[in-house]
Amino acid sequence: MPNGWADEPVNKTWSDEEEKALRLWINLARCYVTFSRAVACKVAEYDLTAPQFGVLEALYHLGPLSLGELAEKLLVTGGNVTYVMDRLEAQDLVVRERSGDDRRVVRAHLTTKGRATIDAVFPGHVDFVRGLVQPLEPDDRETLRDLLKKLGKGIAGGADRGEC
Repeated sequence: MPNGWADEPVNKTWSDEEEKALRLWINLARCYVTFSRAVACKVAEYDLTAPQFGVLEALYHLGPLSLGELAEKLLVTGGNVTYVMDRLEAQDLVVRERSGDDRRVVRAHLTTKGRATIDAVFPGHVDFVRGLVQPLEPDDRETLRDLLKKLGKGIAGGADRGEC
């Protein structure tokens, strides 16, 4: 082969079941990326990033949360939450407050401006997301949601899967 290239495809050495699992993973990944990009583009219209919108939405629906709770809800690191909170505080959309009970705990709160912002954009966001899932029938949406939840719980409970 010229230049030491290895252009020949590998011969399949995995089972049909493994092939199906790999294809499912690829479909899930592609769907997630496509969905995430669409949502990120929509959220950018609100002059927010997807993580910023996630923080505002969580505080809007759940009330004040510790930064650790926010990280857990948004599936991000504590450092990422701190970075996002810095940006949201600079826009006067949230405020951080140390807990009186435990000074190690910092709680995030929406400001009046933050509540007004999420009040204004959330109904349109809901409509946008509803439009994204329109290709699926309502029963299929529920089935998919249940299956994804089941898969996620199964993965989370699998200590033998080489978790990081």
